[in-house]
Amino acid sequence: MVPTAPYGSWPSPIDAALAAAHEGRADDVAFVGDDLWWTEPRSAEGGRRTLVRRGPDGEARQVLPEPWNVRSRVMEYGGRPWDGVERGADGPLVVFAHFTDQRLYAYEPDGTAAPRPLTPLSPVGEGLRWVDPRIDLDRDEVWCVLEEFTGEAPTDVRRVVVAVPLDGSAAEQRSAVRELSDGRHHFVTGPRLSPDGSRAAWIGWDHPRMPWDGSELIVAEVGADGDLRRTRTVAGGPEESIAQADWAADGRLLFASDRSGWWNLYRAEPAEGPALALCPREEEFAGPLWQAGRRWFQPLDNGLIAVVHGAGTTTLGILDPESGELVDAAGPWTQWASTLAAHGSRVVGVAVSPRTSAELVELDTATGRARVIGCAHTDAVDPAYYPEPLVRTYPGPGGREIHAHVYPPHNPDRTAPADELPPYVVWAHGGPTGCVSLALDLETAYFTSRGIGVVKVDYGGSTGYGRAYRNRLREQWGIVDVEDCAAVARALAEDGTADPRRLAIRGGSAGGWTTAASLAGTDVYACGTILYPVLDLTSWLDVTHDFESRYLDSLIGPYTEVPDRYRDRSPAQHTDRITAPFLLLQGLDDAICPPVQCEQFLEKLTGRGIPHAYLSFAGEGHGFRRADTVIRALEAELSLYAQVFAIDRDDIPLLELTK
Repeated sequence: MVPTAPYGSWPSPIDAALAAAHEGRADDVAFVGDDLWWTEPRSAEGGRRTLVRRGPDGEARQVLPEPWNVRSRVMEYGGRPWDGVERGADGPLVVFAHFTDQRLYAYEPDGTAAPRPLTPLSPVGEGLRWVDPRIDLDRDEVWCVLEEFTGEAPTDVRRVVVAVPLDGSAAEQRSAVRELSDGRHHFVTGPRLSPDGSRAAWIGWDHPRMPWDGSELIVAEVGADGDLRRTRTVAGGPEESIAQADWAADGRLLFASDRSGWWNLYRAEPAEGPALALCPREEEFAGPLWQAGRRWFQPLDNGLIAVVHGAGTTTLGILDPESGELVDAAGPWTQWASTLAAHGSRVVGVAVSPRTSAELVELDTATGRARVIGCAHTDAVDPAYYPEPLVRTYPGPGGREIHAHVYPPHNPDRTAPADELPPYVVWAHGGPTGCVSLALDLETAYFTSRGIGVVKVDYGGSTGYGRAYRNRLREQWGIVDVEDCAAVARALAEDGTADPRRLAIRGGSAGGWTTAASLAGTDVYACGTILYPVLDLTSWLDVTHDFESRYLDSLIGPYTEVPDRYRDRSPAQHTDRITAPFLLLQGLDDAICPPVQCEQFLEKLTGRGIPHAYLSFAGEGHGFRRADTVIRALEAELSLYAQVFAIDRDDIPLLELTK
């Protein structure tokens, strides 16, 4: 007979160290010759990302040891940081951005020489950064995006499409980098060359729009000298978002646009003319362009197109652009990442499921068979301790629908007293233009296996449900997200799923904002965990990075027109309304939500008698990558809930709450 114990007190084999050791997903997949390459995180090595190569024998080998860190800082969120080509007898050539100095390096992994720099350092501001590289051996260049700081302020920056010589002549000389684009757009992605090399396509957008609000698809002719000529905009605009562009094998242009209200796939002929929708559906065939170089579709040599698509959840399919027929891969995976690679009949992507972590999955389009070929999930504990998610839709204010994933408490070794309802934590995702993944997450299991339920809310503004759902948050940030999370929490309490007296909320980045705003604006929650948050809108404008420096124009409204709204919405301006205990977690190297926001927030709480704790972590930026940080943060969060919810636990360090 299964023993009975109160919710939250259950013993669990999923400790914080195990959750922290659960590495992040592989990313940036590509074929170099016949070999598959990708980037992979190393949480035990300071959170760096390395390059991994899978050869014909099926064995995966690390290409770059410490201290090399394959990661770009362009727009702070980075993007595709590497490219590689096969050179026959000379072996592969790889170009990558190194996180520490942000220089581009060239590396011949089959040789003995160390990586050599291709780009210089800069003494100005945050220097020179590079992203989304493409090697062009015919011109002996790397085409990519340059982010160049022109002053000391975070917004003193320009971005252009450039060509970097592979011979290293630009390693100490900025003038050796050829600028290709005309600077008409403040933000650009890396160019995609047509199969015959005669044309290039890229995406551009400008403040105050974010790329998911409105962007443009640009095409230019490539001259014999490698310069771009007759540049023109072929799609997009202020209310149309282009998420990805590429070329089919026959030279026709493919792109993902949300002109229909959903990111669907379109094809344009080489000559000007109307674009054709290839598979019009109320589904997303792309997503928000937070990073340059994201790939939701991949053209194949035979004319078919591999696509990641869905509404809420996603799957991998093969689209026939002539007939519109779409055939999905079979398998348990419920979410595919925005990274795809193809070689012959093979398509490889990164996928997860509620029972598996991120795996490299190969689909053979000739046979229809899908199989795991890398980063295979292994169960560190009995999967009986994993939570079983429930996909739910709840009613919200005004009758709007709210999508959420509910993870009830689950542990095969314990059951709760029949008269007890479980505590629940509402998880608000970041972005806020983000979404919840239907995937195994050991941090979630850390709580559910101990008897604390979790509900992850895709509040209005989330991606995956079309543009109208995404636009709900326009000028409503701090209202719609707060209302939707509260509506889901109340619904769980009203239907007898959760204890209404033991509800908490937590979130990071934009989710940290929602958490703080919820504590200041509602009486739903008994406590909250706030991670690397936005807390004061007005001061955030002065300290955040360039990419998001005008994000609030759409989320709140232009500051010059509605300055009072910035003050009224900010949790830091309403600390007198906060009565619930909270935990505040912050990386000291965070350039997106700097720690000064947390420090000013806490100053305003001084003497108010609200139990709270503030933990800051040196060496951490926006989002925690180090294993020791994740362990400390998880145990502190659990201690907060144990104290507030009156749960008896003596197996974690006590979080000291000050008043």
